Formats: sequence, C-alpha cells, structure tokens
Amino acid sequence: MDESNATCGKRLASIGLENTEANRQAYRELLVTTPGIGAYISGAILFEETLYQSTLAGKKFVDCLQEAGIAPGIKVDKGLVPLAGSNDESWCQGLDGLASRSAEYYKQGARFAKWRTVVSIPNGPSRLAVVEAAWGLARYAKISQEHGLVPIVEPEILLDGEHGIDRTLTVAEQVWNEVFYHLANNNVMFEGILLKPSMVTPGAECKERASPEKVAEYTLKMLKRRVPPSVPGIMFLSGGQSEVEATLNLNAMNQSPNPWHVSFSYARALQNTVLKTWGGNPENVEKAQTALLIRAKANSLAQLGKYSAEGESEEAKKGMFVANYTY
Repeated sequence: MDESNATCGKRLASIGLENTEANRQAYRELLVTTPGIGAYISGAILFEETLYQSTLAGKKFVDCLQEAGIAPGIKVDKGLVPLAGSNDESWCQGLDGLASRSAEYYKQGARFAKWRTVVSIPNGPSRLAVVEAAWGLARYAKISQEHGLVPIVEPEILLDGEHGIDRTLTVAEQVWNEVFYHLANNNVMFEGILLKPSMVTPGAECKERASPEKVAEYTLKMLKRRVPPSVPGIMFLSGGQSEVEATLNLNAMNQSPNPWHVSFSYARALQNTVLKTWGGNPENVEKAQTALLIRAKANSLAQLGKYSAEGESEEAKKGMFVANYTY
C-alpha cells in the first residue's frame, strides 16, 4: 500500500477511474478493512497520504490495521532522480529532514519504515550507482533505528533486460556486499532490520526462463553468501512477476530451513486481481476483499513451504512486468 499517488493513479486508470483522493481512499479502505486479513498479513507499508487517511466512517486506517494485528509502516524515501556522472542511472532522495519526519511518523502510529532504491543491470550497474544506493540505504536505516522505526532495506534490482540468471546473481552479490559494508560502517544494528530483496531471476526479456526451483537455488545461494544470520527476516518484493509466479518462487525457497524468516512484501502480486475484481464498484467490495484473502493466504502458505498452485485463475498467472517501472 506504499504506492505514491502517481502510481496509485496508474492502478486506478487501469480500471477506468480518475486519480482522485476519494478514489484512492476508497481503494485503500477496501484493503485495510478486509475481515480476517490479519491472519495472513503482519505488516502494511503505507504512503504518507495513507498514514493520515481514515475510513468514510471516520476511523483512522492506522487504527484499522492495529486492531487487525497488523503493524503500520511508512515509505520514507522521496523517489528517484537522475544520478549525475552515471550511465543513465538513478539515486534515491529523501535523507534531508528524514529524522524529523521519522519522529512524526512514529507519533502517527508507524512502527517500521521502507526506503526503495533501484539498480539497473542493462545500465551497468556502475560502481557509482551501487555505492550511492548502498550509502543512502545505510543512512536511512540508522536514522530510522534512532527514531524507533524498524528499517526495511530495499535495493531493488530491476527485471529490465535480456541477461540470464547468472548475471543477476553476480549483480545481486555485488549490491548486497556493498549494502552490508555501509550498514556496518553506519553502526546499523543488523538484528533490528528487515531486507526486501529482489529474487534472483533472469531479465524479463531473457528467452531462457527459470523454474521456481532454480530461482530458489540462486536466490538462497546469494543470500547465504551475503546476508548475516543475525538479520531476522527477508521479505521479498515481487517486481512485476505474476501473482502465481511470485508465490511459487517464495514457496520453493521455503522447502528447506533457512537462517532467516523468508516471507513476502508484495504489492502488485497481492493486489492485481483485487483491483480488477473491485473495478471501482462499491457492490464489488466484498468480492474484492475475498480475492485479497485468497492471495494473502496463498503467500502465507508459501512462506511455510505449503502452497499449491492448483485452482489458481488465469488472471493470477499473468505477468505484470512494466519496463522502467517507477513508483
């Protein structure tokens, strides 16, 4: 639920709705008031607007989540801008004023934070871009911990490109090596962070696809080489995979014990069917909430290694990759 208003507008446009505050509020209310959602979801990342929004009945979204046993979180970065001196790459802004904003977010009920930066394989990645991404994540993480927020560390490796899975593995190891180097230098407590990595997959335009078993093999290989066991949890992003693909890959990674809790932090791979089922029609809210429960339960089972794709809809199998995707 941490999509910016602009990204939320793209989602609403896909079902023929205008990007108005009322429409954004209606969709978010559908999500946070889904009965029983707390059985499968333990945290929800909110955009700043969402943190202050309420239901039409006047109940704060944060209170709805807390009553369901779901910890509210907050997206704190301010988006990507061009990185001067790089190969058409980006860096993430938002460190200015982060300390005061974090203190205010905590007062409003947020208990964790998220900072998303990106790395592009077709564009290198350049050493400059990797270091900039890692340094920004480390500064954000330290500031968050100092203000009572658990930082989610997210250097997303974009799916764009024709590269194979071995190239993704090399870049992922490079990125996470740099991230933990800077986390340590900034005195970030590893026991008090969560990671939100990309899965190690071939590029979206690569002709050779990878099975869930191969994705799990490569992803876990990378994590075991780069992530200390003191980190308590790894919450994967879906990054444009189909709903079913993201769940199958997560399930494959939980077929054997791991030194960390391996789970999910999905947006599109949880909400795509939900959004289309709702379609902006108040009469479809209950059906859409049922669709959300189905996807949430599927991924809850996957983080236990007990998911089966039997009976999944064709819609849930459709990929959602968008080239040069931005939030």
